[in-house]
Amino acid sequence: MCSSGSPTFFYNVSISTSMKTSDVSGFYKLSVDDRIQFVKEFSDLTDDEVSILKKNGSLPIEKADKIIENVITTIEMPMGIAVNFRINDRDYLIPMAIEEPSVVAAASNAAKVARKRGGFRAFATEPIMIGEIQVLDVPAPYSAKIALLESKQKILDMANTRSKTLSSMNAGARDLEVEIFEYPYRMMIVHLIVDVRDAMGANVINSMCEYVAPEIARITGGRVNLRILSNLTKNRIAYASAVFPKEIIGEEAVDSIIEAYHMAAIDIYRAATNNKGIMNGVDAVLIATMNDWRSAEANAHSYAAMYGYGPLARYEKDANGDLVGSIEIPMAVGTIGGTTRSIEKARIAMKILGVKDAKEFSGVLAAVGLAQNFAALRALATEGIQRGHMELHSRNIAMSVGAVGDEIDKVVSRMIEEKNISMANAQKILQEIRNKN
Repeated sequence: MCSSGSPTFFYNVSISTSMKTSDVSGFYKLSVDDRIQFVKEFSDLTDDEVSILKKNGSLPIEKADKIIENVITTIEMPMGIAVNFRINDRDYLIPMAIEEPSVVAAASNAAKVARKRGGFRAFATEPIMIGEIQVLDVPAPYSAKIALLESKQKILDMANTRSKTLSSMNAGARDLEVEIFEYPYRMMIVHLIVDVRDAMGANVINSMCEYVAPEIARITGGRVNLRILSNLTKNRIAYASAVFPKEIIGEEAVDSIIEAYHMAAIDIYRAATNNKGIMNGVDAVLIATMNDWRSAEANAHSYAAMYGYGPLARYEKDANGDLVGSIEIPMAVGTIGGTTRSIEKARIAMKILGVKDAKEFSGVLAAVGLAQNFAALRALATEGIQRGHMELHSRNIAMSVGAVGDEIDKVVSRMIEEKNISMANAQKILQEIRNKN
């Protein structure tokens, strides 16, 4: 038996290279230390590497082991603060957790430019989400649709028994929509429209869908299959806009950024990269606050593709010749529940951000996405994206070749001066520095 009281299979699978297998039963029953030992033997980790895995920072391994399955460690990510943001006449500090250099700096710089014209204006619509119930084998779907709509209030009342909190806030299930599809696959899809207030909403919507599914099956005479929320929130949208003065960015840059936007509007390849830049900013804030960034990605890109994939942000010129940027992006985020409050650094990140509810949070995220997009387009339209990005990335390169302390700045300065930012050059410069010492 191993130390957790689990079967000894754990030791048997890793005695020799020829016997290694990832086909393991009961891995989740092992203690964290025993899982690490298994991984060590399977992947030939050194004692030093195992020692690194056992360092867990501010998130206790015991708590991490309760959040996801088969935990062996936690992983750190830099969290920086984007400054200069003024949104709806209020100043914000924006916590951003990301591994990519230049993102935090770019957002801060964009916010500083927008600040000259008062910063960002932002707002979000009501937090309306959609739950879906798939109904198959309905004998007479069109008359079944009428029967469902006649029973709408009963179904909504049933759904609202799943959350007394939402019901007490005059929120919860608000409406029912029914769609019938004949081609290419015959089915009925019922949409449960739910006001989730300050929650992201996934858990309560899934509970509602599962609870009303038998009643929907009874009314339609069909067979219910899927019962789950949709990550596309066409009714839960965040908007932001800002003016970027021509006297700061230059009249030529104004025109170039608008032309770059036009390319994204007609070319899906450019639109994909454009929207990725927006999500660089949005995701970094979501990760810092432990919100579901994967849901946000699916939501944003699905919304961008609703009428033919295109850019989420738009640019135009006002009467003064300044650049005006705006963004329309679906945003389903929460300020309560999940890991947002249970993981200390995420809780602190939310405190730094200082938003009072999910609608305000959504507006801030839209402003960050617009700032990130403007910064990227400005770089592309002027000096090119690689210059600033690679100069910041040079620090990572210097550290990756073993530079420490003052060596890092010396290696970075030389690479920038020589206009050769590469691993090979960093190694050469570092060796020269050490040889002199």
